[in-house]
Amino acid sequence: MDESKKLWGGRFAGKTDPGFAEFNNSFRFDRRLFAADVTASIAYCAALENAGVLTAEEGAQIRRVLKEILEKSSFNDSSAEDVHSFVEARLIELTGDLGRRLHTGRSRNDQVATDFRLWLRESIDDLNMIVRDVQTALLDFAETNRDVVIPGYTHLQRAQPVLLAHWCLAYFEMLARDRERLNEVRARVNVMPLGSAALAGTSFPIDREALASSLGFAAVSRNSLDAVSDRDFCVEFLGACSLIMVHLSRLAEDIILYATTEFGILELGDAIATGSSLMPQKKNPDSMELVRGKAGRVFGDLLALLTTLKGLPLAYNKDMQEDKEAVFDAYDTVAASLRVSATVLGNISVKNQRVSASTGYMNATELADYLVRKGMPFREAHEVVGKVVMRAIELGKELDQLSLAELREFSPLFAEDVHIAISLEQTLSSKSQVGGTAPKLVASALAAARQSLNE
Repeated sequence: MDESKKLWGGRFAGKTDPGFAEFNNSFRFDRRLFAADVTASIAYCAALENAGVLTAEEGAQIRRVLKEILEKSSFNDSSAEDVHSFVEARLIELTGDLGRRLHTGRSRNDQVATDFRLWLRESIDDLNMIVRDVQTALLDFAETNRDVVIPGYTHLQRAQPVLLAHWCLAYFEMLARDRERLNEVRARVNVMPLGSAALAGTSFPIDREALASSLGFAAVSRNSLDAVSDRDFCVEFLGACSLIMVHLSRLAEDIILYATTEFGILELGDAIATGSSLMPQKKNPDSMELVRGKAGRVFGDLLALLTTLKGLPLAYNKDMQEDKEAVFDAYDTVAASLRVSATVLGNISVKNQRVSASTGYMNATELADYLVRKGMPFREAHEVVGKVVMRAIELGKELDQLSLAELREFSPLFAEDVHIAISLEQTLSSKSQVGGTAPKLVASALAAARQSLNE
């Protein structure tokens, strides 16, 4: 680009080093802000007109041309320094000196901050809906397999039986919190910095409240220094994205494990698995492994931006150009990971419809609770059942295979109803307090979850 055509070229007589120019330019990635930049410029044009800087005729002409630029511009072969330079150069090309007046009272500092907030506000809304799609997929999978029982694990050891639908609802709740966080971030994104100029505010009578309203912002920034240098909203967005990826990675890990021969709970559909180039029998969960792997990438985006911001003096510094690639990458990665996760949930099936409550002594807690109901203190019941489990292991039996006589060797409180008490049905239905895995509770939770999505 000719030095005289740069937004800042008047101070310079010599040419910019080509290597530095390439290093400095951001158009290759910030052109994603193109629509936001034009939208904000159209609104700013109206604000200048209302402030008496532009006549009604001039304002109308600039807005008409900006809309034309938005509809017809091509980025091919552009040597623009950034998206703002691109839009302004096209405006000047089409309107002459009139186009040079649009930047009155405006800096690229408050311009880029405004554009970025406009883009991110819309992107948060998009991401929120994609998270919702995964929640829907979880509910669909849960309702299709409403009666399936699987082992619940702690320390990756079989613990207690739970409904598969209960497992699905656990991830539904995680994603519900993710959507809440996105909404909270959006509220802080939705503050307009435009009118802060470079750092000290504008000397032109711009009605910032009216300008904010025209762009759909809920408020205007209260301090011009903070407005142009604040990237908290980016960090918060990356933090929310990181937690989404934590949850997707945990979901992926569960599906990967449950689809192994060793666990044997889930079957991967052909649509979301790959094969081995050497071993013909393999069906690999690459879809979920990639989601699990991409979590680290998003965490890296968060750490990169935190590191960039930590030592910056007020106000704007070019270091902050690094914010966009981190945010764009995180958005793209999270959106893709969510879509793949929803696809996976629609392409897995259950191998075993029921898992015995006695397999792996998962009804041991229920046996201890039985003794408690008979009057034994829990700690004593815990110790007694621990000894019962040891005996069962020695005999190669599960707890429900022990006879009443064998159980009474450990406590006279065991009675004829003990085997009913530790049955799968009773083990599940006894978890009947809010949040438990009892079938009736899970059915109600599924209905409530579905209603929350519809709302």
